[in-house]
Amino acid sequence: MATLLHIDSSPRAASISSRLAAAFVATWKQENPGGTVVHRNTSRDGIPYLDEAAIDAFFTPLAELTTEQKRTLEYSDRLVDELLAADILVLGVPMWNLSIPASLKAWIDMIVREGRTFAFTANGLAPLVPPGKKVFVFSARGGAYPVGSPLRSFDHQEPYLRAILGVIGLTDVEFIHAERQSESREAAAEGLACAERALAGLSA
Repeated sequence: MATLLHIDSSPRAASISSRLAAAFVATWKQENPGGTVVHRNTSRDGIPYLDEAAIDAFFTPLAELTTEQKRTLEYSDRLVDELLAADILVLGVPMWNLSIPASLKAWIDMIVREGRTFAFTANGLAPLVPPGKKVFVFSARGGAYPVGSPLRSFDHQEPYLRAILGVIGLTDVEFIHAERQSESREAAAEGLACAERALAGLSA
């Protein structure tokens, strides 16, 4: 049966990005009653940041790994295995300071690994994640960053996620933004309603 990997990254109980992602997952579960959902919240799960030991282990050939290095890689391996087993990836991502939460970056650093999710080749980077996985990203942003606007260049959330997910082979990515959440009550409500309409039109 199908498997959905649901990654939230906001620590807030009232998070709009988490609420939108959860609504999508709930609909998916209704449509896939035999499916499996794996859920993580990077802000609450204590995803470790890369340290020297982890970096050394990442770049040590498999046959040369020490017992301690294998233990160091266990958590990263678990996260990579979850990603590889999933048919659909759902991300709940608030925009923080024009980008993404540090905890989500920590998760990304754990799953973007040479030899597991990408490889260096003579022709450059080669993705190792099998094709066919669909990604849905639900974000909440204080402002709006439409194409052609002066604020477009400040959006370091969507371009970064598209780029880093593409490195490992996740190129079928759809973004749903609840924008203008830091503006007036009316603007925030309109931004959320727009996101909810887009959510209602999605098909997994």
